[in-house]
Amino acid sequence: MSAELVFVLLGGALLLAALLPQLLHRYALSAPIVLVATGMVVGLLPATETVRLDPVAVRPWIEHLTEVTVLVALMGVGLALDRPLRPRLRASWASWSPTWRLLGIAMPLTIGGVALLAWGPLGVALPAAVLLGAMLAPTDPVLASDVQVEGPSGEGAEEDLDEHDEVRFALTSEAGLNDGLAFPFVWAAVFLAAGVPAAEQLGAGGVLRWVAWELVGKVVLGVLVGVAVGWLLARLAFRAPRRSLRLAEVGDPLLAIAAFLLVYGLAEFAHGYGFLAVFACAVTLRSVERRHEYHQHMHQTVERLERLLTLVVLLGLGFAFTNGLLANLDWRGVVVGVSLVVVIRPVAGYLSFLGHRRQVGTAGLDHRERLVVAFFGVRGVGSIYYLAFAAGAASFAEERWMWSTVGFTIALSVLVHGVLATPAMGWLEGRRRRRARRRREQPAEPG
Repeated sequence: MSAELVFVLLGGALLLAALLPQLLHRYALSAPIVLVATGMVVGLLPATETVRLDPVAVRPWIEHLTEVTVLVALMGVGLALDRPLRPRLRASWASWSPTWRLLGIAMPLTIGGVALLAWGPLGVALPAAVLLGAMLAPTDPVLASDVQVEGPSGEGAEEDLDEHDEVRFALTSEAGLNDGLAFPFVWAAVFLAAGVPAAEQLGAGGVLRWVAWELVGKVVLGVLVGVAVGWLLARLAFRAPRRSLRLAEVGDPLLAIAAFLLVYGLAEFAHGYGFLAVFACAVTLRSVERRHEYHQHMHQTVERLERLLTLVVLLGLGFAFTNGLLANLDWRGVVVGVSLVVVIRPVAGYLSFLGHRRQVGTAGLDHRERLVVAFFGVRGVGSIYYLAFAAGAASFAEERWMWSTVGFTIALSVLVHGVLATPAMGWLEGRRRRRARRRREQPAEPG
């Protein structure tokens, strides 16, 4: 492919990315669908027929590109949430109840469901089956913009600022946290694939060490580093003693980019989970002066960077679909992808809300809202990163098959969820408007 053609394709793709949100917001067709389709068309052009994208050969590039893309998305998601999380208030924890249920119940059920399906009926080796469950379980903060909150609103009084769309809040906060929480299970797959010494560690003592360090220790470290860095940056941006240091008044939104790079590096240096640290940093930064317009400026900057990175990833993904990525796909991979999107995630998501009551003053989802939250577990860039990371840390005989399976699953998720997101969200919003209208029309009870 000539350099001139590369410039033409990238310029046209950027123009397409700028126009798509304006053209598609009224239709049941998401921007990721069009971008992936565009990449597929580019891959079929005669000028690109000699180009082959082998994910195994370019794995390090894929790992770093998807890593940065997820980091940017996590920073944006954390800044976008209006709902506060105040650790000292029980009511604040209760307002995040849908998130905790999706993380603590739906995610482990999804990991277990995919792993058992692959290992049992489909005959996939145990390390690859565990990795398949771990990398496909997290919902994606990159490709799920159609079902997530729009961004920091800054409206209303400080104490009243909150998310009013429980469905979007649940899906957004879940995507912000579950990327980091998948890492312990990715490491479990790496240990299993590393050979006999690592397998021996997964005895009783090994399991305890895995729980204490991989599942708990690194999570706590990541969150603590994120909160600490977020608090320090917030003090600097909003309350520094010198005005020249108060970036919120100066108006430079690049603090958001500096924040996720800094906190990710520090968390990984401390052996904590960097993805969790970035989200915790963003939420902590957002919690200070929550009505300040500086949060909107930071979010807009991160959002533009995310759109650019997402554009590159989706075009590359579409290009790979027509240039060998699906070459190793078989019926087992199709079964895994279809089962995850249509059965495993929806069932696990709905089961996580059993016993969850809608109460005054706390978050709650009715029956139809639970169905939507359970179904819209979008798969995407995070799954690609986890596969590239794990395959670089250990050898998996099924690596090429897993690349094809993950590619197929993401394509299916982009298509199914992308087509249904707009009508589903519109349906829920219509129900809310009708309920609000009925409440206004009800006659007041006599005093």
